[in-house]
Parts: sequence; C-alpha cells; structure tokens
Amino acid sequence: EVQLVESGGGLVQAGGSLRLSCAASGFTFDDYAIGWFRQAPGKGREGVSCISSSDGSTYYADSVKGRFTISSNNAKNTVYLQMNALKPEDTAVYYCAFVTPSAIIRESPWNQTPTYDYWGQGTQVTVSS
Repeated sequence: EVQLVESGGGLVQAGGSLRLSCAASGFTFDDYAIGWFRQAPGKGREGVSCISSSDGSTYYADSVKGRFTISSNNAKNTVYLQMNALKPEDTAVYYCAFVTPSAIIRESPWNQTPTYDYWGQGTQVTVSS
C-alpha cells in the first residue's frame, strides 16, 4: 500500500521560508500525481499545489502562486514544496496526497480531496507575525 510521509514543517517568522518534503513508498508504478493540501483550524482542506510524475505539469492555488514552488525527485519518489515569503495566513497542517495514474488530475479537479486515494499524516507549519 502507498505510504506518504511529510516532513519539514516548523515555526517561521513572516517573510521566511520552509521546504516541505513528501516521501512516497509502497508502489512500483511510475505514473502518478502528488498534491499538497493544507488545513487551518476550523477550515476545510485546501489544495495548494500538485505535480504530475509523467510530464512534470504543475498546478498552484492562486493564494500561493509566485511564492510556493513544487518539484519532484522521481528517483527518490519524493516531492518538495518550497515555500517562500510566508504569511501568517499560511499557517496550517500541510498534507500530501497521492493518486495514480497522473491523468486523473486532468480529468478531476487537482485541488479537491476526493481526487486522491492516499494521504500522509501531515506536518504543521506555523508562521508568526
């Protein structure tokens, strides 16, 4: 079964940076997509970004465009989320999610939770003002 482990969260001041990692294991296929979501207290889970392993296509929420960058190391089955110019409103638990094949994110909304089959446990990101 697919397992996802997030790391890299922490406490940072506004304007700072963090890099999150999502290490995926438990599968042999090489065509998949991994998305990053976040959930702030009292709010729903919001799609932040997504990347396809097949062609490297990337997707971003408007709220993070120009500040966050998603990338992948397919050899390590690891996806990264570089977060720059962090704001207090970026404070949330960040989750990565997995779906295969990657074509699904072109047929279904990449930023909606039902699109994905597997989820990590999340990593806390706190941005202080």
